[in-house]
Amino acid sequence: MKVSILQFPGTNCEYDTEYAFKKLGADTEIIWHKSETIPDNTDLLVVAGGFSYGDYLRSGAIAKFSPVMKAVTTYANNGGKVLGICNGFQVLTEAGLLPGALKRNEGLHFISKHHHLKVQNSDNIFLKELSDGDIVNIPIAHHDGNYYIDDAGLQELEENEQILLKYTDASGGVQNPNGSVASIAGVCNKNKNVFGLMPHPERAMEVVLGSDDGVNMLKGFFES
Repeated sequence: MKVSILQFPGTNCEYDTEYAFKKLGADTEIIWHKSETIPDNTDLLVVAGGFSYGDYLRSGAIAKFSPVMKAVTTYANNGGKVLGICNGFQVLTEAGLLPGALKRNEGLHFISKHHHLKVQNSDNIFLKELSDGDIVNIPIAHHDGNYYIDDAGLQELEENEQILLKYTDASGGVQNPNGSVASIAGVCNKNKNVFGLMPHPERAMEVVLGSDDGVNMLKGFFES
């Protein structure tokens, strides 16, 4: 399996992402944002986390204009699998490849800690190694992770089973760290080939680091 990982000025999770997918047996390549193409043999394109362009305008708002994003849009529209993690999720919403938007955390502070997530829909390649209702412990690290979508958009997400993950506590109760609408932590597009989440599964690959729940979150991509 070939995983291509996007790198913008300010990206800081590309090597964590590379490590995670190499650990699972993938061939990886880091793609600089000025590239106008995606490698032909790419099985999964990952928009890694960090602070693209320093988040100086709005998280992901400048990155969407990078040359590589035209190729990303073409790749996604042709059915290619795309995963956006944290800032990558923000980039994909800004580019219109995922619904909704990410705004400042409700408490206006950067949050960095492990947090539990509940799987809402596993009928997709991303979470196929998990089951609906499973709870995983995954790090979060964001300032603008407050997911917003209007009521009509939320209803559409629910009807199409596009809500993948919600923030929860260890027992499955409500615990929303950033004020996201309906406690949403991750979504996909209607075609279920573009995925985005604020938490960092690539940082949950080793028990010694606090959790290896990220392994099963990423393994689904290898089963296609």
